[in-house]
Amino acid sequence: MEKNTNMKRIDLIKLDHNVKVGDVCEYIEPNVTEDCIFYADGEPIGFYLTRMPEKMCKLADLANEELMSKNVKLEGRVGLTGDGGAFKRKGRPEFEGKSVILGSVRAKPHLGRNYPNIASAHSNPKSKNFIKAMLLLAKESEQLIKEILPKQYDQQVELFKEVLDKWKFGNLFTSSISNYNLDCSYHIDNANIKGCVNVIICKKLNSKGGDLSIPDYGATIGQQDNSILVYPAWRNVHGVTPIIPLHEDGYRNSLVFYPLKAFVGLK
Repeated sequence: MEKNTNMKRIDLIKLDHNVKVGDVCEYIEPNVTEDCIFYADGEPIGFYLTRMPEKMCKLADLANEELMSKNVKLEGRVGLTGDGGAFKRKGRPEFEGKSVILGSVRAKPHLGRNYPNIASAHSNPKSKNFIKAMLLLAKESEQLIKEILPKQYDQQVELFKEVLDKWKFGNLFTSSISNYNLDCSYHIDNANIKGCVNVIICKKLNSKGGDLSIPDYGATIGQQDNSILVYPAWRNVHGVTPIIPLHEDGYRNSLVFYPLKAFVGLK
């Protein structure tokens, strides 16, 4: 059973809705704002902490500082990313949403690349501190999963037995994406290993919104600074609400770890 008994239990019950993949996620006030464990059909499938353990907060602060420096090369994200995320800026030109991928990148035949590889950020010497902080953060996230959802941790370890070490980012993930001021249209992470969870860590300053909406359950999970959300992103359609700055320096960033099924059994 879960070790943290102070966390609220939220039983996720499916609702009828009209949201489809590709729909723009409009602003919704968050209704999940407390530390909690998510249950579906009586089984724990994820959790949310409004604030991570202090060691993780310090690592996230360092990673975010590097992300926003000139040491990390960010790329604009419009439309569909190669890893299944749907990032849209339509109607919101006041932001220039960008991101950087770490770890393994699957083959993209539609872009003329028929082979998997390691993200280009790893070849930039200036990114080494960012990569180190993110890798340590991934491993701390794994330990948190082991503590709060031990059954999920064991399941993910088992599912990763056919993923070679060279394709791993940490032990339970293949890849990471860090997003600067990117909200996200509704999508489902079909490229992920089913049965695994994603980790979403939020860095936020002088802004509101940028929360995760899961219409299947009528849930909008508040994403505040140094919060962590662990959730099976392959399971449901979800999107990120608009990021609304409350000051000229306002932003919302996300540090994400995810497991791609393309690397299961890949040599």
